[in-house]
Amino acid sequence: MTGNPLPQAGVPRVRRRLEITGVVQGVGFRPFVYRLAREGCLTGWVRNTSRGVELEVEGEPAAVEVFTARLLAEPPALARLEAVRQMEVAAEGDRAFVIRESEGAGATEPVIPPDAGLCADCAREVLDPADRRFRYPFTNCTHCGPRFTIIRQVPYDRQETTMAAFAMCPDCRREYEDPGDRRFHAEPTACPVCGPRAWVEMEGRELPGEAVRVAAELLKAGQIVAVKGLGGFHLACDARNPEAVKRLRERKGRKDKPFAVMVRDLAEARRLACLDEAAEALLLSPARPIVLAPAREDAGLPPEVAPGHRLVGLLVPYTPLHLLLMEAAPPALVMTSGNLSEEPLVSDNEEARVKLGPLADAFLFHDREIAVPCDDSVVRALPGGAIPLRRARGYVPQPVALPVAAAQDILGVGAEQKSTFCLAWGDKALLSQHLGDLDSLETYDYFCRAVRHLAALTRRRVQVVAHDLHPDYLSTRYAREQAGVQLVGVQHHHAHIAACLAEHGVTGPALGLALDGTGFGTDGTVWGGELLAADLASFIRLGHLAGVRLPGGEAAIRRPGRMAAAYLHAAFGEHWDQVRGALGLSFDPLERRLLERQLATGWQSPLTSSAGRLFDAVAAALGICRVRTYEGQPAIALEMAAAAGEEPAYPFPMQVAGEKLVMDGPALLRAAVADFLGGTPAARVAGRFLASFGVGLADALLWARERTRLNRVALSGGVFQNARLLHHLTTRLEAAGFEVLTHRLVPPNDGGISLGQVAVAAARLRRE
Repeated sequence: MTGNPLPQAGVPRVRRRLEITGVVQGVGFRPFVYRLAREGCLTGWVRNTSRGVELEVEGEPAAVEVFTARLLAEPPALARLEAVRQMEVAAEGDRAFVIRESEGAGATEPVIPPDAGLCADCAREVLDPADRRFRYPFTNCTHCGPRFTIIRQVPYDRQETTMAAFAMCPDCRREYEDPGDRRFHAEPTACPVCGPRAWVEMEGRELPGEAVRVAAELLKAGQIVAVKGLGGFHLACDARNPEAVKRLRERKGRKDKPFAVMVRDLAEARRLACLDEAAEALLLSPARPIVLAPAREDAGLPPEVAPGHRLVGLLVPYTPLHLLLMEAAPPALVMTSGNLSEEPLVSDNEEARVKLGPLADAFLFHDREIAVPCDDSVVRALPGGAIPLRRARGYVPQPVALPVAAAQDILGVGAEQKSTFCLAWGDKALLSQHLGDLDSLETYDYFCRAVRHLAALTRRRVQVVAHDLHPDYLSTRYAREQAGVQLVGVQHHHAHIAACLAEHGVTGPALGLALDGTGFGTDGTVWGGELLAADLASFIRLGHLAGVRLPGGEAAIRRPGRMAAAYLHAAFGEHWDQVRGALGLSFDPLERRLLERQLATGWQSPLTSSAGRLFDAVAAALGICRVRTYEGQPAIALEMAAAAGEEPAYPFPMQVAGEKLVMDGPALLRAAVADFLGGTPAARVAGRFLASFGVGLADALLWARERTRLNRVALSGGVFQNARLLHHLTTRLEAAGFEVLTHRLVPPNDGGISLGQVAVAAARLRRE
């Protein structure tokens, strides 16, 4: 407990109480309040609570007013004030301003901030030979360092984090208790004397020497090192060493999916990618995400880093450990998630020895436990603003405001791909970190643990569970296994549009264009190219892409060639097989006979309106991607291959059938294939296809506006990760006077579904 001298006696005094919610713990907020009070000669107290921060200040009326104004206008950089309740109370005549012990009773607000990237002050200390934290890999202060990944429960105090295992030395304790020090009440504060340590293991033994230098030498020698970071392990190797990158791909079983690259500094990032100011600002922001940007042709990176990609995913050091490693290691390192392919991120040392042992040549360990595994966030830098593709470290658990307050505690369990869940109460929605694809026992167990932890952290008692309509999703099964809760089923594409509306604070009504791979439709078919009129509570299906067979169901999703066959059959009828042969699209005899039967009879081949499957078909027909090794690969390859500057060239017919607008995807593919077989290069055809598809979608929305008189449109679904399509479409819509809403806070892919689910559930419950 600390205080300041009593101001001059005999002056009239008032006392004001403030109750503040938001991101106000772990960001230096109490020290900030303390310093403001001291500068104003005010007395009183401040403390953390399970709801946020409470404080009382007493002093001259003018000084109290100045204090309040500055508190609202000048909070610490990482703080986010969501609500401030003020009231006048009776003066008590206390003699100092103190920081009280935390109070932890009652339901909590989302007050824990995300982990924050290394600040400039700590970086300078780590590199200063005269500083006592010189080369210390766990240096942090109230402006940076671990937060969410070390918290066990609230309030956010050291004893409730994994730093409780490390007793502060006298020097650290002095800093921690000094209001003038930037480590004043910095809960993870530590130094070489009292804090966590790092070491390198190879072949079961600890190697001598300074850990990060030893690891750097191994990386220079072409070794693969498993590096324990802030939220889990990375697998690292020299990004300019083709053999090391190839070996990492082989060991991890990751044939084509791009690797992220950590660079030493911004100068190295500029050598590898074309960066504008917005992209550089993202790289250096406190969130320190992976930023996708156009790769330079002369970057010197082998194709194995990102096969077939024009983009490279870059990140800069966001912990002192990374800073020190990159200082001595090669200037660009592959830094990919430390896990077996499709399994959850590894975060525990012993688990790493078992699971990552076959993948890594050595380990850079540390002994600070990770309470909450959290992968790197991924954003795509675009001229109109960044699109989040994976929301995790650096952004979670920042809440998203709900436009319709939840009357009860709601859990949205998400979908299956790119799984997240969302807890909502009042006007707050708290999304989990990215958890992976929820299609294995390991990921399902991870999902269940994460739900329990966040519910316990926030002390919410879930009363309503919102889920996808697909009966076989593990998330749906989880919802149905919960006892004593009300279930709310939410159609997949309605959830997409609701997520976009919610993050913009809009309740609707609006037009919605939801384009993705697959989603369970209300008519028993597989949806994925949907034109809706929606508010948060309900929707009407105004139109969709024409239904095409999904031959073999999941088999057609895994094999783009099957989807090409289905579209060729729909586009060319009895001549489809001749066109298939002209395209060089081949199947073994058994698969070919099976395909012919499925396409002729519909056996085990449901109809789908999926835009993602149309993109698969085009990519396979043009020979751009006929083998899929990761989710979304054909659509990504199509965008990467598309030539720039191509204008719309293909008809995209539409007709009204049963009051719904049907967009003729087979006709669009037919025109693209004819152009390709006529000698136009695949890259130009891909560019023309994307431009034509965008024009057609704009025409569909113009039709919908004429019918509904709605001028606002929300764009959502994984297809809108395609920058070329997004640009074509938004340019036309804005020129036509539409208000266009796109994702900026949560991913357009299924990582945002859980937000949409809770927004829909909250709105429906309010209507009941």
